[in-house]
Amino acid sequence: MSRIQTSSMYLDLDAQRAWIQRVYAWMVGGLLTTGVTAFGIASMPALQAAIFGSPLIYVFMFLPLGMVLFLSARIEHMKASTAMGTFIAYAMANGVAFSSIFLVYELGSVASTFFIAAAMYAAAAVYGYTTKRDLASMGSFMVMGVFGLLIAMVVNWFLGSSIVEMGISVLGVIIFTGLTMWDMQRIKEEYVLEGQSSSVAAKGAVMGALRLYLNFVNLFLFLLRLLGSRR
Repeated sequence: MSRIQTSSMYLDLDAQRAWIQRVYAWMVGGLLTTGVTAFGIASMPALQAAIFGSPLIYVFMFLPLGMVLFLSARIEHMKASTAMGTFIAYAMANGVAFSSIFLVYELGSVASTFFIAAAMYAAAAVYGYTTKRDLASMGSFMVMGVFGLLIAMVVNWFLGSSIVEMGISVLGVIIFTGLTMWDMQRIKEEYVLEGQSSSVAAKGAVMGALRLYLNFVNLFLFLLRLLGSRR
């Protein structure tokens, strides 16, 4: 291999690492925003009671979903600053909704489950980054699994079966671990966006962070349903 080819290879690797670091910075920022908001709301019982004891609860249940759909559908037509602001607002709205976790689960249980989820997530992300195997087919299968999960959750809402709920939680952990691997591989391949305009690269980083954020949050929630100690 010539010196020029070797230099080009290292430049590509540096650009790739910079791209992934940018995506992860946004993802971690979103998680911190959600966590701080959730803990802040949980620390104010009067505010928490006002939210969850009124129709506002339905606003914060469906607002994050609407914001994800809006961001996904309109990202190409947004300014980069609008995409960034929408992502942070989404993370804050999730934080309000997730503050209810502290009403249901013990604080120590939430913390320990978070660290377990973080360890599993990191292992899946590292595998997605380093593997030479094409994970596209697995990713497509996991996406179909998400729709299956949603259907099963709706059905069990009527059945109220604890056994079915446990099965759903186990499948949820498997599916979102798999999606983390796939999304990590896709984000690794998307680093070429860094070579485009700063606006395109910024919006690409936000969308990559959104995918990683959703995977982590869902992995954590399903693990919490399996391992969490209720009050």
